[in-house]
Amino acid sequence: MHIIAELRTIMTNYYSNSLNSSRLQKCYAVAPDRVKQFLEAEIAFVLDKTTSNDNVLDLGCGYGRVSTRLLAKAKSIVGIDISKDNIQLAREIAGDAGNIAFYEMNAIDLKFDDHVFDLVICIQNGISSFMVDPKNLIQEAIRVTRPQGVILFSSYSEKFWEDRLKWFHIQAEHGLIGEIDETLTKNGIIVCKDGFRAITYSGQEFLELASGFNVHAQIHEVDNSIVFCEMVVK
Repeated sequence: MHIIAELRTIMTNYYSNSLNSSRLQKCYAVAPDRVKQFLEAEIAFVLDKTTSNDNVLDLGCGYGRVSTRLLAKAKSIVGIDISKDNIQLAREIAGDAGNIAFYEMNAIDLKFDDHVFDLVICIQNGISSFMVDPKNLIQEAIRVTRPQGVILFSSYSEKFWEDRLKWFHIQAEHGLIGEIDETLTKNGIIVCKDGFRAITYSGQEFLELASGFNVHAQIHEVDNSIVFCEMVVK
């Protein structure tokens, strides 16, 4: 239990203080073409699930990379992130857009009323990077989603392992994350020598998590790179 708490602290500090703002932007800027294809495919799937009447919540929004892409389609977008620097940059990028807002907030302690969002997204493997109990994360997402609303979680497909690992090596070469620990990095888990750690969730693991809640869950594999878990709140 102590080790888990220590790892959670390391990762929280990592995303709050190290891998944020302009450094986070650079992670996407240095991505190879196959990874950029994956990133676009992920956004395209979310856009396809978004309607003009939707009030959307983006959990772990970073600097607004996805939130701002939803501007033209959703009724309103709220992005939350634990990094103050990310939120500041997201607000700058969004500019004067009237239907988007960003807040510094913890995804398992959302300061919103019950049942206020039509679509809640937690993509780019946020369920791993948040380093929180995934059941608590799902429960809080359900709480703020209206009945028949949709929640989208995503992780990496095992088919994307080599491309994902290549991308993380590039990030390490640019000093954005620590050196990859080759002895511990395998089977969907990436570990760096500075304490950074990223895992993945399979479709079956998503379904097992969702089975404990009052939702209808289904799995979508997109672009041979992304595993989406779509949950419709009952």
